[in-house]
Amino acid sequence: MKEYTVSRLNNYIKNLISSDYILRNVTVIGEISDCKYHSMGHIYFTIKDEESSVPCVMFKGKRERGLRFKMETGQLIRISGSVEVYERDGRYQLYANTISLAADEKGKLFEEFEKLKLKLYEEGLFDFEVKKPIPEHPKKVGIVTASTGAAIQDIINVSKRRNPYVQLYLYPAKVQGEGAAATIVKGIETLDKMGLDTIIIGRGGGSIEDLWAFNEEIVARAIYAAKTPIISGTGHEIDNTIADYVADLRAPTPSAAAELAIDNVVETLNKVRNFRTSMDRAMDSRVREAKFSLEKLRNALERLSPEAVLRDRQLLLAQSVDKLQRLMEDKLSRVKQRLEVDITRLHGLSPTAKLVNGFGYISGKDEKPVTSVKSVTEGDILNVRVHDGTIDTKVIGTNV
Repeated sequence: MKEYTVSRLNNYIKNLISSDYILRNVTVIGEISDCKYHSMGHIYFTIKDEESSVPCVMFKGKRERGLRFKMETGQLIRISGSVEVYERDGRYQLYANTISLAADEKGKLFEEFEKLKLKLYEEGLFDFEVKKPIPEHPKKVGIVTASTGAAIQDIINVSKRRNPYVQLYLYPAKVQGEGAAATIVKGIETLDKMGLDTIIIGRGGGSIEDLWAFNEEIVARAIYAAKTPIISGTGHEIDNTIADYVADLRAPTPSAAAELAIDNVVETLNKVRNFRTSMDRAMDSRVREAKFSLEKLRNALERLSPEAVLRDRQLLLAQSVDKLQRLMEDKLSRVKQRLEVDITRLHGLSPTAKLVNGFGYISGKDEKPVTSVKSVTEGDILNVRVHDGTIDTKVIGTNV
């Protein structure tokens, strides 16, 4: 068996398709979905029917002659072009040469869709300001969809996984064919009276005919009139209905609608735990700050209290007394020193101090000092004071 690299395999398939005469010039009718105008001028889109879809591209150079209208999701178109393989990704796509609107029943439905969308838009049914907020933690959720099928099972599965405590209320509506719109309206009105938190409406994907019940004007007005917030989850991601525009919130699929309507209980519990942890930390921080502030105030109060003031003043008085005593002692010491110096000086100048060395102080009876021999006569009684007493003497003579 011959082996191929991925590149050679893709190249072989590309050459095989390119050599097919039918695929070199083919016309395909389908509904546009996921239409994107590229900044370089190319248009990338997908066409689909009830069973399949095909990726398509119209390059900028083909648009001038091959396209006469603005392409939008939901339009039924006829494409003429070639099928080729994009070798790098190993996928085939339809390269459009000309694109025109298909003039059949689907084209008429699209025209009706556009007319009703414009009408309701001008009336304000799509305005963001009138849309009601979706409750974050619902307890009761209503569902308007078929009782059988993938949509209800998807919603139930999502609900059980995210929050099994939420109660689901199903209104089994007809979602396709004659009378479907009326049952959808009845379901919305019935559940709206039950005081539910949120209502989900929708169904699985399909063609524009399959989804047409959700494009009916009576459904749009029932959604707008409801007091309960409504989430529309109709079709697949590429599908759009009038109900999507009027609803308070649009979801790409019924499963996504359940995701938006029902909170994740595990995440909610984790948030609650995180909030509690944050609150505990915040409270601990506030308590620490309060204790610190209280301690500061207590210290300040102690400093400013009469007892503290009196204590401080008593301490200041004691310090002042000690200082005064030290000053007085210093001054007394200095005075004593000065007095001793003065005494020493005075003693040096005192006559009695000189008597120590053999000198004496002579005075007469009148105690006047005898300063001259002429002041005494023979026989006078004199007193001679020496350092340790007085000697009484009698003059027996004088010499000059």
